[in-house]
Amino acid sequence: MHHKILFSGPVGAGKTTAIAAISDVTPVVTEARARDRTRLMKPHTTVAMDYGVMELEGGDKVHLYGTPGQPRFDFMWEILAEGGLGIILLIDNSAADAMYRLRHFLDAFDEVIRRTSLVVGITKMDLAPTPTLADYSERLEQAGIRAPVLEVDARSADDVALLIEALLYTIDPGLDAGDPRAETAQ
Repeated sequence: MHHKILFSGPVGAGKTTAIAAISDVTPVVTEARARDRTRLMKPHTTVAMDYGVMELEGGDKVHLYGTPGQPRFDFMWEILAEGGLGIILLIDNSAADAMYRLRHFLDAFDEVIRRTSLVVGITKMDLAPTPTLADYSERLEQAGIRAPVLEVDARSADDVALLIEALLYTIDPGLDAGDPRAETAQ
């Protein structure tokens, strides 16, 4: 059985890094040299998608798709979200407009979020302790969304696995605790 999880969020939030941290295959990335304001943040940026695979016990696979973060590539967001179990939304806490970015992606994926599940991973909290996880949870509540909000290091396979596990729990709260590789999404 094959499953699909979408990683989304603004440029620099850690989508490519998260997929690389957890994928059992070398991820496919579609990066190009950054030419707009993005180049001030990093030299390359995703322009179509990132793709990785997690192999679960029993032969099931979870396909991991990362969206480009730039709004000019937003046409890819809907395409990549099709058929997904849910969205892992990564937000860079060190961005001055982190709350605005959260709202932007909640609005952009509103229909998908309402149809599936959402988990929010806050990256780079070591660089900026505010806003807090409680601030993000409050913003989600104001938007009428109940979703886990977790501090994560996108480079850590354990942290990314925790995001995936949290997403699977929002879909099926009866799953046993443990490594998501040992679980199969129902």
